[in-house]
Amino acid sequence: MTQAAPPRDGLTRIVRIMDLAADDATLAACDHAHSVGQTPPEVIAAQVRHGIAELQIYRAGHRLVMVMDVTDAFDPAGLDAEGTVNEAIRAWHIRMAQLQRAPFADNQAWPEAHRVFRQSDHIKDSE
Repeated sequence: MTQAAPPRDGLTRIVRIMDLAADDATLAACDHAHSVGQTPPEVIAAQVRHGIAELQIYRAGHRLVMVMDVTDAFDPAGLDAEGTVNEAIRAWHIRMAQLQRAPFADNQAWPEAHRVFRQSDHIKDSE
């Protein structure tokens, strides 16, 4: 079983979703592109520079779930801006866009999901 650990103290968790084209070749290409050594180091470095302390992506069928733990310095606008001028990051985004499909009619890429349940909210303190 794959588990997402809770964020470290001082970090904020952000969850986003995206779909892939629903064919076996696309699913395999996505898995391969995200395997160790396949994601360009420039992409990883930019994520860290802009406040992403940890980023995990899970796939179930053609649905992707991204779990990001970010610092107070998280700068999504800066990360997006760097992606327009850094050739390696731009090429990565183009490559991923060929595989991905926005999950909703508004065509927003990687919309943020909101939490609807947290177990600890339902457990009364025994003190």
